[in-house]
Amino acid sequence: MAQAPDWSGLRAPDLAEFERMAQDAFDRLPELFRQRGAGVAIRIADFPDDEMLDALGLESPFDLLGLFRGVGLAQGGDAGLLPTGQMPNMIWLFRRPLLDYWAEHDETLGHLVTHVLVHEFGHHFGLSDDDMERIEAEAG
Repeated sequence: MAQAPDWSGLRAPDLAEFERMAQDAFDRLPELFRQRGAGVAIRIADFPDDEMLDALGLESPFDLLGLFRGVGLAQGGDAGLLPTGQMPNMIWLFRRPLLDYWAEHDETLGHLVTHVLVHEFGHHFGLSDDDMERIEAEAG
């Protein structure tokens, strides 16, 4: 029988470690995808704020793993010059809901971060679910 791994010294990744995971996931995306998404800021927070939850009609902060905020390319937005008063395009990844989801499902945390990142960039680009699945597969 195989010996169980020693988890006694391990802890959940903090915000900085999540930021490194997200950057690593972005760096593995296909070149064209990275070029077109270069102007989109990636932010990590423990939870979505109340404004985000209210805008989506969600009651629990655990219901949201990631969020694209801004004007996507599919809506005529641009990652470059922004009209006065418009916030830059951003993708948010939420650490605590991602950790909770990871604990309940059979996939690696790195895969989950990549999946959510691709999905949120997909909103920016106006991609179909099939397109997002293909890009995620290319990212490994």
